[in-house]
Amino acid sequence: MASDLLAIGRSGAQAARVALDVTAQNIANASSEGYVRRSARMAEVSSTGGFGRVGDVSLSGVRLDAVVRNADLFRQAEVRRTGADAARAGAEVAGLENTEAAIEQSRVYDAVVKFEGSLQQLVGNPTSESLRASVIEEARTMAGSFNIASKALDSAGAGLRFEATDGIGQVNTLAAQLSQVNLRLARASDASSDQTALLDQRDRLLQQLSNFTDVTTTVAVDNTVSVQIGGSTGPLLVQGGTAQTLAMTTATDGTITFNLGGTPVALVGGSLAGKGQALTKLAAIRTNLDTIAKSVIDTVNAAQTAGVTLNGTAGQAMFSGTTAATMSLVLTNGTGIATAPAGAAANSRDATNLNALRSALAANDPAKALDALLFDISGTVAGRKVTRDALQTIANTASVSLQSQAGVDLDQEAVNLVRYQQAFQASGKVMQTAKDIFDTLLAIR
Repeated sequence: MASDLLAIGRSGAQAARVALDVTAQNIANASSEGYVRRSARMAEVSSTGGFGRVGDVSLSGVRLDAVVRNADLFRQAEVRRTGADAARAGAEVAGLENTEAAIEQSRVYDAVVKFEGSLQQLVGNPTSESLRASVIEEARTMAGSFNIASKALDSAGAGLRFEATDGIGQVNTLAAQLSQVNLRLARASDASSDQTALLDQRDRLLQQLSNFTDVTTTVAVDNTVSVQIGGSTGPLLVQGGTAQTLAMTTATDGTITFNLGGTPVALVGGSLAGKGQALTKLAAIRTNLDTIAKSVIDTVNAAQTAGVTLNGTAGQAMFSGTTAATMSLVLTNGTGIATAPAGAAANSRDATNLNALRSALAANDPAKALDALLFDISGTVAGRKVTRDALQTIANTASVSLQSQAGVDLDQEAVNLVRYQQAFQASGKVMQTAKDIFDTLLAIR
């Protein structure tokens, strides 16, 4: 009996020592990114029968069954999915805010309103040189504002494409690293410390990938993982030790598309998808801005060529260009404004042609169109922010749920330290008792 007692105490001390080591490992890695909390799973040492014992009673101590990673595949998948949705919404909002700022800060709306106001003032005194000069200056400011808005949109688009290009590089780097982890996992021994560390690295890489793109994973029996992007039916980014290359193509309108190993793929999550959505909206805003600019150019030039100038000569185009970027003032002298109708004499106060210009502008109403454009982008930003905040809340909830299971709680680990220390001391006491029994038996004569 004493020998059994000694063996049981010894097994208990060894198990408690392992549990203490695991607890110390958790505490040491409490701040390590991607570390999943370990716990020691114990099992009774099976032993039946034997001299002087009932056959169905096991009194053989304890053993370490496994060091368990407290990771839940479902919760991890939820963190990746919700995180990818939040990253997509965040990237889209950031891009849309830059687009909104590009239009608002150019003050193109104010410039159009002031240009129309200067034309209205000129109606009161069509021969006034100062009023004509004012129209020219407001026209120059308006053209410059359209140019500034276009350049600001160019800058916003270039920034989004640069960030997307960097994101593509990050995805390819992470995919290559994940394929190497797969190769090492395939060779790692079950339940070994090397395998546990590799599993942490695998999950960390998957989490980082989900910041850039949606990921759908399939885990094999050897713990290697296959990764699809673009939904559950999308192409494989990683399979075993092989990683495909993600690439980006830029269209003439500045929008972007993606392909994986040459196969087109539509990303549905992650920051890359969000940047793509923002660039699509930016392209639509640019098209509308160019349409408004062309409308102003065509309307003003048509009226100009239909009337006569202050000198009685035929009117010439006031603007050149066909888009916001190419719009330019070519009429630099106020006397060239064709306020009078065709056939009128020099210095005519007849403002018929000027009124025709104002009526044509009123019909096209570029100020209203710009106001609608501003409302469109600001309304889109406001709506996307609501969506972003909701998705971020969902992602945070999923992250907290996973952290509560897989994260290290230092308070709980402190409790475990005391618990396993006491278990170790108690097992030592058992062995001391076994020794005392031996000594007593040996002392009998």
